Amino acid sequence: MLKEFREFAMKGNVVDLAVGVIIGAAFGAIVNSLVGDVIMPIIGAVTGGLDFSNYFTPLSAKVTATNLADAKKQGAVLAWGSFLTLTINFIIIAFVLFLVIRAMNTLKRKDEAAPAAPPKPSAEVELLTEIRDLLKK
Repeated sequence: MLKEFREFAMKGNVVDLAVGVIIGAAFGAIVNSLVGDVIMPIIGAVTGGLDFSNYFTPLSAKVTATNLADAKKQGAVLAWGSFLTLTINFIIIAFVLFLVIRAMNTLKRKDEAAPAAPPKPSAEVELLTEIRDLLKK
């Protein structure tokens, strides 16, 4: 069983998947930092520091707190502000990923330059082509 597991683990697809997961995690950290440390502060400055994360609707008469953490301790709340904040973050992250992938695809296309013109046929091939064309007439 150990030999079979080793063969499975060393297959190319498993190793490629492991590398993809590790790179994906590192790339996720970069994207999260870009959104959290660069884009969100700019959006916060533009909107005057507007933060939806503490907006909620109490579902119980016992809830009298003004911030979400205390309100959750008091009873049931509908934390729609937190949901809205996460949704906006998702849209921003998806857009940033779209821009990054678009830039990478543009670079790939530049690397895959149009194939060069086919090489000029040799003198023998040209002569044989002429003979063929003359025989067709």
